[in-house]
Amino acid sequence: MYHLLRTAGASYISGQELSRTLGISRAAVWKAIDSLRRDGYTVDARTGLGYRLTGTPDSVAEREIRNAFPPGLDCPDLRCLEEVDSTNSYLKREALAGAPHGTVVVANCQTAGRGRMTRSFQSPPGKGVYLSILLRPQLPPEELLGVTGMTAVAVCAAVEKTAGVRPQIKWTNDLVLNGRKICGILTEMALEGESGLTQSLVIGAGVNVGHTDADFGPEVAKMATSLAQEGYAVSRSALAAAMIEEFNRLGEALGGDIGPWVDAYRRDCVTLGKPVRLLWTGGQTQADALDIDSQFGLIVRFPDGGEQIVRTGEVSVRGLYGYVE
Repeated sequence: MYHLLRTAGASYISGQELSRTLGISRAAVWKAIDSLRRDGYTVDARTGLGYRLTGTPDSVAEREIRNAFPPGLDCPDLRCLEEVDSTNSYLKREALAGAPHGTVVVANCQTAGRGRMTRSFQSPPGKGVYLSILLRPQLPPEELLGVTGMTAVAVCAAVEKTAGVRPQIKWTNDLVLNGRKICGILTEMALEGESGLTQSLVIGAGVNVGHTDADFGPEVAKMATSLAQEGYAVSRSALAAAMIEEFNRLGEALGGDIGPWVDAYRRDCVTLGKPVRLLWTGGQTQADALDIDSQFGLIVRFPDGGEQIVRTGEVSVRGLYGYVE
């Protein structure tokens, strides 16, 4: 029913034609139309003309995401869930159960969304795109050091395609617009005991699309924003489709030349050229952010002139998230 109405575009399809094409009764046609309306679709009904699909919900339903796929994009195992604890946690469990390379899960809501360093990620229903992909690259972990940076570049590209604005990247994996965070990224891998190769790689991203300050809470609202708050109207299904396309492209690049990804990251990185505060376990250190190395490490220079490549930990950037000293 949905496919026929969608394909018809602005044209009406009579109930008799729907009944004949689908091989169902007219009563079943009415029930199917009613079901679409309950799911948030607007179906115009005109006596003598039939039915026409005039509006679709801003949802992350599978049929809407697949309808937004560009030509040639394939995602055989796409799982769209109304609610899940965490899309990353879900795929880690499914990876252990044998889920194949390329499995994607998209959720309308996360009840226990996760970020780096065990932080929570607020994921209210109907507001964002919470998406993870399972990859099985069969590569040693040292060849995947740059995957988090590559993911940031991939999500930037997906947002640019659908919203018309390209976010900046705060090292290492926060996407920001106008100095506030719109996306969190979490990458997790599991290794095979005998070979030491990567058994599974789960890449997850949560993009704030329709959030308001009330969705973040008073503290988080100081540093977070959404595409809607910044003036960009985005279809969540279109954004999810673009993210799947870019994540597939990322998966194909693993183990090869990631130079173009590093160049894109360097171009988008708001951290470079700024004074930063390195937050170590035992304290804090001031430095200047100079560059990004070939594996997305942050090259910094300390006040004494010494330089270091930072690969882990927290880096606070002056002018972002309340750091104004």
